[in-house]
Amino acid sequence: MSITRSIREAIPPVHKAGYSFIAISGFLAVLLGLFWQPMFWLLAILTGWMVLFFRDPERVTPTGPGLVISPADGRVEPIVTVSPPPELGLGPARRTRISIFMNVFDCHVNRAPISGKITRIAYKPGKFVSADLDKASEANERNSLLIDMDNGQNIAVVQIAGLIARRILCWSEEKQMIRAGERFGMIRFGSRLDVYLPDGATVDVLPGQRAVAGETVIAWLADATLAQPEQNG
Repeated sequence: MSITRSIREAIPPVHKAGYSFIAISGFLAVLLGLFWQPMFWLLAILTGWMVLFFRDPERVTPTGPGLVISPADGRVEPIVTVSPPPELGLGPARRTRISIFMNVFDCHVNRAPISGKITRIAYKPGKFVSADLDKASEANERNSLLIDMDNGQNIAVVQIAGLIARRILCWSEEKQMIRAGERFGMIRFGSRLDVYLPDGATVDVLPGQRAVAGETVIAWLADATLAQPEQNG
């Protein structure tokens, strides 16, 4: 393996949404550092954190019938049964919700939990309370996607702004086909993603567990439960 390839694999690429932030903080580090050296080091650290925050590594997404993949890097929050966001038009029927909290050091690129067709995207303005609080799912600014699968089931995935986050990005569109693990958006500076499962789905993660976007299997759909691998231990 060449040195160049080793460096490329060790340092993930940066998503284009971060270019301007990195450039501005880097420029300010050089400019203000000319007048006061400690400011250079402070802004240099900030620039390094920007590079870390906006990293966009490649991921290997598991394939198989009924797999629901984590849409975000982060910590799995308590798993509850609640009604999905009303703006999606799914009605008041309660669904299992898996929430993943992203801190400011997690990769913030969001990925599709399943393959299917995006049939609805609904944005709702709101507050900016800490995203690790349960009330953030209802109170905070959010952007919801409904993905329909070929088998007639659907899954809702919701981007939720957090205490520091002030911008939800979603570059996917309604009527677009999307693959499991495919990038569809990101949230800047601390946030959370909720996944609402269809009836009969089996949750495959525990609260407190770390999930990896595009790689960690968080649930199995009802028509594929018989295909689950045996659990060790």
